[in-house]
Amino acid sequence: MALELVGKLIKVLPEVSGQSQKGPWSKQEFVIETLDASYPKKVCLTAWGDKVADLKQYANGDTLKATFSAESREYNERWYTELRAFRIELAEGDGASAPAPRSAPAQQPRSAQSSQPAAVSFNSAFDEESNDLPF
Repeated sequence: MALELVGKLIKVLPEVSGQSQKGPWSKQEFVIETLDASYPKKVCLTAWGDKVADLKQYANGDTLKATFSAESREYNERWYTELRAFRIELAEGDGASAPAPRSAPAQQPRSAQSSQPAAVSFNSAFDEESNDLPF
């Protein structure tokens, strides 16, 4: 299950690292505030492993799009939920702090829009007799 969240990066918490049986690990939590004008929400996500390095290239105030998965675990009759970010990138339209290589993906939606059919007025669709309605 992949979910997406777009918002402004407002805080990056300290990196946490350790050693497990499988080897060294690191994680870093960060907080994104949604862009909802009426009721913005703050959401804490976690970046693990190499995603910690990806997070370092962004500064507070950058508009990010985080793709994440949600998972809950039970411990002592209490449930804990983690939002694990597996893709962190600048949101489209945030060109103020975008690095040069990120300009190419921003052009992608424009080409997608051009492939959509041209706008047709409401009445012109009913002027044609070629509709396939059964009644």
